[in-house]
Amino acid sequence: MWGRRLRRIAPVAVPVLLGIADAVLVNGLKLALELGVSVVAAAALLLRRRFPLLVFLFTLPGLYIGYIWFAPMIGLYTLAALRPGRKRLGICAVLLIAAHFFPYPISDFELTDYRENTLVLIDACVTSAAPIALGLLVRTRRELASRVEDLTRSLRREDRLLADRVKTTERARLAREMHDVVAHQVSLISLQAGAVQVSTADETARAGARTIRELSVRTLEELRHMVGVLRADGGHTEETGGLAPQPDLEELPRLIEMSALDVTYERGVVAGASGAKTVERAAFRTVQEALTNVRKHAPGARVKVRVDPADGGLRVEIRNGPPDAAATVPALPGGGHGLVGLRERAQSLGGTLEAGATTDGGFVVRAEFPYGTG
Repeated sequence: MWGRRLRRIAPVAVPVLLGIADAVLVNGLKLALELGVSVVAAAALLLRRRFPLLVFLFTLPGLYIGYIWFAPMIGLYTLAALRPGRKRLGICAVLLIAAHFFPYPISDFELTDYRENTLVLIDACVTSAAPIALGLLVRTRRELASRVEDLTRSLRREDRLLADRVKTTERARLAREMHDVVAHQVSLISLQAGAVQVSTADETARAGARTIRELSVRTLEELRHMVGVLRADGGHTEETGGLAPQPDLEELPRLIEMSALDVTYERGVVAGASGAKTVERAAFRTVQEALTNVRKHAPGARVKVRVDPADGGLRVEIRNGPPDAAATVPALPGGGHGLVGLRERAQSLGGTLEAGATTDGGFVVRAEFPYGTG
């Protein structure tokens, strides 16, 4: 705190103290007029940043009568750094040279003393040129630093635009691939299931074909939404909220019914009663992925799905037993990214997700989400 105060006060106080010290050293404490004019000139430096021209003019009597240098030079430097007009600086330089060149009182001026007058004139010119040059240099450096900062911001903005353009292009490519490949294959599955449903007389086969067709249609619907999300510029949630699929806890019974697994569903939360839809959607996706993993890695296993409130949040637990040794393991592809994606989704919502094997040879997935009003 003291360091910040010192850095704020020093640029204002130090020039004034230098001006007062200069006045006392040059004039002593006996010359009342010279000392008074010099101290007034030094005190005027308190306002040098707000009124640089007026403060400089106040310092000229101190130079002319009291023979002080610091106050007028600091005033001229401030004027050059803050108000660098050519005519203004030229006139002020001439005034400082005149105040320095002519003695006080003016009757002491000796026109014929050429050598002394030349030396004093050179000294006066240097005294006026040095603060102007330093002030212009400081101002130029500030402007250069400001332009470099603007250029840096512009380059960063261009980099972000380029990254967004590349991202948009890649998203569009992924959308095309998903639409052209996945949608085509799922459409064929739906058509074949529809053909089986119409042609077979076996009621069980008809029910299975109907389920396959419903799953295919739902998959196509979600795929359409996902393609829309990928094609949306930037993919921001607020821009694509209407495109994203919105499954929630109300659809869990239907998901479990169509999973073709031995599932026991225990629900302690009323869907949509007090929670945000994003949390319910995350819970739905967690159950969906867990059931898919059971189907892949533990065919024939019994599954227990439980959704309960927990400490102001929502706990989702999917626990399956060991696989049935007599069941056939389906040759379903897997990339190992399902649980990773679920954990990332939970963390993005401020929740947690744990998954691991159980002592009886089964597997458990447990997730907790904040479930406030939303």
